Amino acid sequence: MADDSNSDSLARWRLILGRYSDKALSDVALNNEQMRLERSLDYLYNREYDNRGDMLGKRRGQTGSRLSGQGGSLDDSQLTAINWLNQAQDLFPKSTFERVQNHAFERYQLTSLLKNDQVLEQLEPTPQLAKTLLSLRGRLSEDTRDNVRRIIQRVVDDIVAKLRPDFVNAIQGRRNRFRRSFIANSQNFDWRRTIATNLKHYNQDLNKIIIREPVFNARVQRHLPWTVVLCVDQSASMLSSVMYSAICASILTSLPAVTVKLLVFDTNVVDLSYMAHDSVEVLLTVQLGGGTNIAKAVQYAETLITEPTRTIFALISDFEEGGSVPHLLSSVARMHGQKVNLIGLGALDESANSVYDIQMAQKLSEQGMQIAALTPEHFAEWIAEVIN
Repeated sequence: MADDSNSDSLARWRLILGRYSDKALSDVALNNEQMRLERSLDYLYNREYDNRGDMLGKRRGQTGSRLSGQGGSLDDSQLTAINWLNQAQDLFPKSTFERVQNHAFERYQLTSLLKNDQVLEQLEPTPQLAKTLLSLRGRLSEDTRDNVRRIIQRVVDDIVAKLRPDFVNAIQGRRNRFRRSFIANSQNFDWRRTIATNLKHYNQDLNKIIIREPVFNARVQRHLPWTVVLCVDQSASMLSSVMYSAICASILTSLPAVTVKLLVFDTNVVDLSYMAHDSVEVLLTVQLGGGTNIAKAVQYAETLITEPTRTIFALISDFEEGGSVPHLLSSVARMHGQKVNLIGLGALDESANSVYDIQMAQKLSEQGMQIAALTPEHFAEWIAEVIN
């Protein structure tokens, strides 16, 4: 058993290090399944040698075989990009496949995959894939841009399906426990009244209450309009925040009694309110990169506020101000004095950890802006607290 364990460990290292470690790991024998894994990994990651101009990478084309003769060559004619994707999807767990898929686009620009409709259907529509494609869009050919749009649309649709109920509940109002609803919605389920109503259906043999009449609460209907101003930093480090902000804007736009103003900024301010309903179009429009002038964006946002007490102003940024700090702070102080509902949402990294300028956030807080690092779900909860 110890030998089997050692062989398995060596095989894993062999797969990690690649076929050019054959000489150092000469005793490793890969089984058929491991050979398939090696072919799939080597097809993608051997490009690391090619990109560096390493002679080891070039030996693949010269010899057409592995260094120790453990199998056939990995020439592109034998394992095309499309075949590789199909094989990788079968070989790897979903989480591993998503990471390998992202490396193919982000690190090795394997954009030939985007030209095949069959491949597009097999790609995992993950937020990470969408962000990678957005970062590559300037280098994509005309015939792949429509395909990129389709992938991003799938990602957006998945996220909207998860987030929309939170925002619907936030805007449409809290539950009214004194009024019943005939619409079966799990979030409005009244378990106390359901139990009380169905006690008469208690089954002694099963020792259970048979639920024949579930009870759901209605919602308080809100008719007074609210304005939500989303002011989004589009500097290079803010891609995740831009994506979720665009999606939140499209959800809010679809709800009654809510007017959405969507601003994106770097050193300039672009008002995308007219397309806030279409988050995919917003994502394909924003130009990530450049400097950051938060003061300029906040000053512009001030001009859009007509009913301060019924306005929510959300600044989504890493708070790395490149403009005038005094002007920024004075604008925030003025809006606070007018009783605008202010929140500063700090940028989050891939692990949902906050990554923003703490000192600047503190200065904004001192001027009356709440500072938080919220996921979209918690942002919806915050909106509900303000409106209620």
